[in-house]
Amino acid sequence: MKTALLMTLMTLLLVMVGDFAGGQQGMVIMLIFSLGMNFFTYWNSDKMVLAQYKAHQVDEHSAPALYGIVKRLAERAKLPMPKVYIIDDQVPNAFATGRNPEHAAVAVTTALMNYLSPKEIEGVLGHELTHVRNRDILISTVAASLAGVITTVSRFALWFGGGRDRNNNNPIASILLLILAPIAAALIQMAVSRSREYKADEGGGELCGNPNYLADALEKISQYSTRRTMQNATEATAHMFIMCPFSAKDMQKLFSTHPSTQERVSLLRRQAEEMKRQGKLEK
Repeated sequence: MKTALLMTLMTLLLVMVGDFAGGQQGMVIMLIFSLGMNFFTYWNSDKMVLAQYKAHQVDEHSAPALYGIVKRLAERAKLPMPKVYIIDDQVPNAFATGRNPEHAAVAVTTALMNYLSPKEIEGVLGHELTHVRNRDILISTVAASLAGVITTVSRFALWFGGGRDRNNNNPIASILLLILAPIAAALIQMAVSRSREYKADEGGGELCGNPNYLADALEKISQYSTRRTMQNATEATAHMFIMCPFSAKDMQKLFSTHPSTQERVSLLRRQAEEMKRQGKLEK
């Protein structure tokens, strides 16, 4: 319900920007454009992001250990077997993509495979498969696309002026909307992404059998990711990764779509204690 509300607010914000930038005609155009963009994103987001990061597909013969972990977790989650990809990058990270569980893919970097233990990799992939099960990637991708359009239209309207009848419009309110709309869109996108990350952490901890595996993995990934930015990283795809792909020195991390690592680890440790009390914790 929270995610649905945030996505509705994002769409309304886009329509308002269209209204202020081009009047009633602009509002209708932005509504139609947002629907068309969401439809395009629904069918093509997975192909675009995999191509952007130059991911190459592997199978049980070329990467038996990785493929085996994904297969085991997918069976446990009662999900169709997703496609498995590897990205040649020196920053440990991972993401899931796909419009639904039947067309899903998971990708990990070579650094993640080298730096993490098999149990920690299992925790990371449990997190990603929870995203697949919850259809989070599609939701976050649409939110990012809407935020990008809002920012682009607002900048265009500020530089070139809108088509709305200025006699029936407060110019100060218009300017404020066009300036603040991109900020509001970014904040809504962050709220959508962060809420889904918490749920994926919780589900990933359950799926791998021990939330400590994922907590340990997040701590290790954080040590590397804060120092280096991933190759080809963009704001439009940052929400997809298990951890923000921008380094601490990169200004783009100021508006991170991810909760703090410390908070995520703390919640996972508590989840592990609760599972231990219930006798469900794997060792």
